[in-house]
Amino acid sequence: MKKTLLTLSILGSVLSFAQETKNNTESKEKEKQIEGVVITQTKKAVEQKADRTIFDFSEQPALNSGSSLEGIKKLPGMVVTDIAGMMYQGKSLQVYMDGRPLNISTNDLTAFLEGMPASSIERIEVVTQPGAEFPATSGGAILNIITSKSAKSYLTATYSGGYRFSDYDKFRNKFNNSIVLNSKNKWFGWQFSAGQNYNESFGSNEMDDVSTGFNDRYARSYFAKSAVTIELGKDRLLLNYDFFNSDNDSYNTSEGTANFEYPQQSQNLVVADYLNEGKSKNKNYRNELTVTYQKRFTDKAQKLDIRFNYSNFRNNFDQNAVNTIYIPNTNPLIKPSPAENASTQNAYNLRVDYSQPIKLLEEGKISIGGMYDKLNFVTDFYGNENLDYQRQTAAMYTELNTKFKKFSFIAGIRAEDYDISGKSLNLQSGKWDDLRTFKKFQFFPNGSIQYDIAPLVFFNLNYSRKITLPSTGQLNPNNNTFQNPNVNISGNPNVQPTIFNNFEAKLSAFNYGFISYNVSRVNDQVMMYVEKDGYNISQTNVNISSLTQHSFNIAIPVPLMIFSKPLSEVMKFDFNPDKINFLYFYAGYQFQDIKEITEQKGMWFFNVTGQFLLPKGIKFAPTLSYSTNGNYYFFQSTQPIMNRVNVNLSKKFDGDRLTVSLFADDIFNSSRMNFKTVNTPTPIYLNNRWDSRTFGISVNYKIPTKNKLAKVDQNILNTETPKDDNGGVLNQGQ
Repeated sequence: MKKTLLTLSILGSVLSFAQETKNNTESKEKEKQIEGVVITQTKKAVEQKADRTIFDFSEQPALNSGSSLEGIKKLPGMVVTDIAGMMYQGKSLQVYMDGRPLNISTNDLTAFLEGMPASSIERIEVVTQPGAEFPATSGGAILNIITSKSAKSYLTATYSGGYRFSDYDKFRNKFNNSIVLNSKNKWFGWQFSAGQNYNESFGSNEMDDVSTGFNDRYARSYFAKSAVTIELGKDRLLLNYDFFNSDNDSYNTSEGTANFEYPQQSQNLVVADYLNEGKSKNKNYRNELTVTYQKRFTDKAQKLDIRFNYSNFRNNFDQNAVNTIYIPNTNPLIKPSPAENASTQNAYNLRVDYSQPIKLLEEGKISIGGMYDKLNFVTDFYGNENLDYQRQTAAMYTELNTKFKKFSFIAGIRAEDYDISGKSLNLQSGKWDDLRTFKKFQFFPNGSIQYDIAPLVFFNLNYSRKITLPSTGQLNPNNNTFQNPNVNISGNPNVQPTIFNNFEAKLSAFNYGFISYNVSRVNDQVMMYVEKDGYNISQTNVNISSLTQHSFNIAIPVPLMIFSKPLSEVMKFDFNPDKINFLYFYAGYQFQDIKEITEQKGMWFFNVTGQFLLPKGIKFAPTLSYSTNGNYYFFQSTQPIMNRVNVNLSKKFDGDRLTVSLFADDIFNSSRMNFKTVNTPTPIYLNNRWDSRTFGISVNYKIPTKNKLAKVDQNILNTETPKDDNGGVLNQGQ
């Protein structure tokens, strides 16, 4: 064990020290060439901090060559499934964008991320230990997507584009284009980014022995993000507006066996085969406006931020289908199967954050703040409103950060008051029913102790109590996916919030390596529930009363030079990690202890990422992801849910201004999502596959302008990194 830790320390130290040496040398050289230009440190591909892991997308062609969802799926420790949604190192994720929760459902979130090119992401922060300044609704962990790039003076422009294709039953195209503009003068600065994405894809599914389906999908999406920052002396006023639109068509075919009433109006049921053919259309619109006032003081560590945010999200789903029913000894029966559903979500958020240094032990900081949040969610079925859901949250928090010798301490508490109510229309009786209310005032403490074993080697102990409120997709009583005669998929407006008590121990070494163990005690976890009644399958959401989740994770970087050079030469630290061959190993294990489940089995996840330097400045980046079979709440995988090999070849041209990448994802066509239920008397089998094997090219070009090396500033396109290294508040535009 001592040798392992020593090796890990040496390897991490090599990568970290070499990175800093390279940056310092390059900065001095470039500052000599252009007066007044400040070159910041080169970004790390992976960076470990006390409360989060940061993945840089902007300079990694292996991550930014496809859609945002595809890039996220490639992150070590990340699992994305239809069953459990997004999980990182065993923790359920709430998805944020630029410091704010998206608050959209699983299906809509998937469409949103599929329609957003990965090239528009600057970095992704996975906050595994959200502190008191985060809403208690952050649950297990937060995935914060930081978008775009920025510059401080004059004008810069960057174009990104890509083309992919798949060839299964037929040839399918996928392409994206986007541009980012940044400018600033002495009075104000502005940024604008816009883009589009087009994706042809297919999906097939089997639900036990009663239904098989195939869909041919055409997805189109467009986005625009704009920002203006106005200088008011030391203070700043920031205005942001974001827009997203998607228009997706799906041509569907399914067949199976079901019970049908025949003759009609006779209440006599017969068993018959059917063929269901039709088209569905799903349209999404998202508008978001944010106003932020940043008050600054003589002491730069003292800050006051006031932010108001409004977002509107609308979804429309239409289905036009025809069932051909083959009743024995009769002519086929033709029966229409239409659907028309919609939902509207309005969210309002007002937040105040204040922080200042205090004299506590060697150094300290105190942060206090408050928040008011309101959500209205309304759904309709064939133009008739059938759900009116309202949620209000008021919160206050305080958090202390201090340091004594090699120890760092964080202690915080957050108080939140919830008022959740609403009503739903019973379509059978025509009467409105009140939803289960949730009116509670609760405290959410958090604490962290960090010991500095050596420079860039830390040991952390963390505790936090959190809550997750049901997403609108989990609440929506209407279906928003194409359905056939014997499959019913809907939400449950009565599911309750989930409470987490999280405990974690973590050893981090030199940003890239870590070992962690996490235990979460969870009450009322919301989870997909599937049951079968004869030939009918229904899918909805329910609360699991209690469970305990265990998670173990380890990541180790291995520069391949240790096999060809003596350790004494490796210890000279005179190399650049961007110019060496290396492998990055990740392994994770998770086990969910649910008393209702007798067949319990943990699951291992493995990820190996490599970088190999080829002649002519070409980089070869392969990735292998694999998982063993195991349990996911009420489900057990029957095939590995992660089993794919991706490869990427990239090269820079024109003084590093142009980056071109060739890539192939899932080259062995092995990705599947196959599960069986473990909470039903007889297992129900659910199988899904899609065109995961794709090939393509991506291009990123920094368009020449008069100021070729404009001074870099933090992004103002609604980017917020909620904490800095010392646990303080760090907001946009600083």
